[in-house]
Amino acid sequence: MVLSTLAFAGMNGLLKFLTEYSGGQLVFFRSMGSLVFTFGYLIGKGIPILGTHRKLLITRGLFGASSMLFFFIALHYMPIGSAVALRYIAPIFAAIFAIFILKEKVRPMQWLFFALAFLGVLLLKGFDGSIPPIGLALVLIASVCSGLVYVVIRKIGSREHPVVIVNYFMCIATIIGGIASIFSWKTPSVPDLLLLLSLGVFGYFGQLFMTKAFQMGETNIIAPIKYIEVVFSILVGVGFLGETYSLWSIGGMAMIICGMVLNVWYKQRYMSSAT
Repeated sequence: MVLSTLAFAGMNGLLKFLTEYSGGQLVFFRSMGSLVFTFGYLIGKGIPILGTHRKLLITRGLFGASSMLFFFIALHYMPIGSAVALRYIAPIFAAIFAIFILKEKVRPMQWLFFALAFLGVLLLKGFDGSIPPIGLALVLIASVCSGLVYVVIRKIGSREHPVVIVNYFMCIATIIGGIASIFSWKTPSVPDLLLLLSLGVFGYFGQLFMTKAFQMGETNIIAPIKYIEVVFSILVGVGFLGETYSLWSIGGMAMIICGMVLNVWYKQRYMSSAT
């Protein structure tokens, strides 16, 4: 999971470095770069590329691509550490959607942890002048779409191979990114082209290491480690991109991470005691 967060933090840093390109173009290259790996894996293993639950797979791909596009555009307006932290409130939206779609229950204590994370959002926006309203709105929309992704994946369950799900996501994101960048296309130089394509490499290995982590370890131990991505992204922003963060910003991000980690811990503990 640590390797996964490093890969995603590296991708986030590259995204911020390449913000002279539109969000659609960034989505296009990030997704196209990953397709080489996903198609290669599926063909090499002889796994059917189209899967069986195609409506759900397409739905997951559309929500995932939308979340990616809004998040990438948000990075044009705000520091990467703040954007990553705000994106991680997606489980709140996932829990709300799951109540109505999957008929799941949310324990009262979980709402308390969600409130702590939401207060972190208010603190981050209220005292961080580097987050304009449009940036906040974009990353919140990305989080809502990401929450819907979680619900759709839960509905798919183990009925589809994980790489099939990711491959649908990358295919749809490539199409959406290509369409979105038609009117804002900027032909990259050779060095920039290599950096743009490497977005897909970082993204693929981030997904791969995260999947392997959940396969090898207990969720209540592994899941909270993912939030280290916020810390790594801040270090990349400060060390390589010259970003600055106030104590209020750090405090808001800490509250978001704390609320989400406590939710994971409590949910796993409750489920363990229930069984």
